[in-house]
Amino acid sequence: MSKTEARPVRRCDWATNELAICYHDDEWGVPVHDDRRWFEFLILEGAQAGLSWDTILRKRPAYRAAFDDFDPALVARYNQEKVERLLADPGIVRNRLKIRSAIKNAQAFLNVQGEFGHFDDYIWRFVEGRPITNAWRSRGDVPARTVESDALSKDLKRRGFTFVGSTICYALMQATGLVNDHLVDCFRYPRS
Repeated sequence: MSKTEARPVRRCDWATNELAICYHDDEWGVPVHDDRRWFEFLILEGAQAGLSWDTILRKRPAYRAAFDDFDPALVARYNQEKVERLLADPGIVRNRLKIRSAIKNAQAFLNVQGEFGHFDDYIWRFVEGRPITNAWRSRGDVPARTVESDALSKDLKRRGFTFVGSTICYALMQATGLVNDHLVDCFRYPRS
């Protein structure tokens, strides 16, 4: 290869389409410190349960519109009429349990903010304030859950959150940079 030829970019092998590549390159694994973003990821990870992340990424703009740009104070006040409108919205996952979970989680989210000042202050305690950097060589090495995701799941459930099992919590931790699970040969690994 000559010096002028560009080397192909190596990234995690799950990023296989344009939307997933943009998400992988710009967002996945980047530490989150904004409470509205935390709430967005909580809703989206819960909505993803049983579905592919690609499905949720495609629906993300519709979720932003349907859930008032992920404002937990607004979502916490949704009533039955709003639930019915959401169930009729083809842009989101129309699952009654997941929609009700988003509302319940908004209420629990506000309670956490009331106790800790910011949800961010609460959640980063589960990794002692800084990202856990792993060194996985293949997707098969990456666990579906960890001791930390078990602890987070247990505590969220205790606080009234739903759709927060340990596997969902680990996906949340990966997405929001609580853990760096980019594969070691991925160009994002040293940057996360």
